[in-house]
Amino acid sequence: MKRVAIDFGSSETKICISGSGVVLKEATCVAVEQAYGDEGRYVIKALGDKARALSGRAAVNTRIVNPVFEGDIVHENIAAALLAYFLNKIEITKSRAKRTEVIFILPCGSGDELKEKYKRLAEECCIGAVYFTITPFASVLGHNVSINESRPMFLIDIGYGITNIAALSQDGLISGININLGGGNIDRHIIDELADARNIKVGALTAERIKNTVGSLLNDDNKMTVAEGRDILSGAPASVSVNSSHVYDYIVTYLDKILEYASFVMSKLDAEVASGIMHSGIYLSGGLMKMDGIAEYINNKLGILVNTADEPQLASVIGAGAILSNDYLFERFATD
Repeated sequence: MKRVAIDFGSSETKICISGSGVVLKEATCVAVEQAYGDEGRYVIKALGDKARALSGRAAVNTRIVNPVFEGDIVHENIAAALLAYFLNKIEITKSRAKRTEVIFILPCGSGDELKEKYKRLAEECCIGAVYFTITPFASVLGHNVSINESRPMFLIDIGYGITNIAALSQDGLISGININLGGGNIDRHIIDELADARNIKVGALTAERIKNTVGSLLNDDNKMTVAEGRDILSGAPASVSVNSSHVYDYIVTYLDKILEYASFVMSKLDAEVASGIMHSGIYLSGGLMKMDGIAEYINNKLGILVNTADEPQLASVIGAGAILSNDYLFERFATD
């Protein structure tokens, strides 16, 4: 039986095969051509990275669909087609899928309704066995550390659509929430602010590139890039320079909100749990954690040691792969 971990994220899907490591990282995105005069019918034109490349460039009757939104599957049929495409890319055809065990990573606090959606996706893709784990367990294990009963741990995982915040131990989840804040909020803020302050309309891909290229929480950072788009007044092509100082406030706006929630979760913990977390520190994961200065900012804001994964954007799927590879971890942190 092949064992596969899948993080079906709002922005990107990551897949890890037990014994092989991470084998796929691609946009959770589908381009569909709407049937003329019939909103319910469509033809898939592109999937994954190819679909994302069409964002802002697609024909009038083509729309870009993200089947996963804020941790929830909002377009099941399109999600099933996309998942089948990803599995085929890693040579798991429908016949091979029958001999495959898959563990899906769910947001903290997910209910049975979301599990049922994933089970229907798995059935559509002919997957043989389906299991689940939650982001806090997977992401902490993705730091290559062990979870034990005597040392509680605290995680902040900032994704594109949602952030998971949790205190946990080997005995299970102590306290945790997921909130609808993430890297996508920063992208949208960049789009809005460039339109309001610089009179230029940029697309989602450009906003994300700006965030990833010049985004920084170092006070003296001054990285610069050029944003190309459309002049709002004239409609003509236009470009403006953007540096780290321009986007600093946008990033801090949402990061501070996330840290407020983290502080709230911490404030509700028992004294002994809070004391243990002070010693072990906070574990950070998610793509935003690659940003320069973010670990130092969180450390200064919360006054607690922070631990960042070597590959924070892959921590959850690497950790879920570890669960699949270890019978003890599988028994403790996987459910059906």
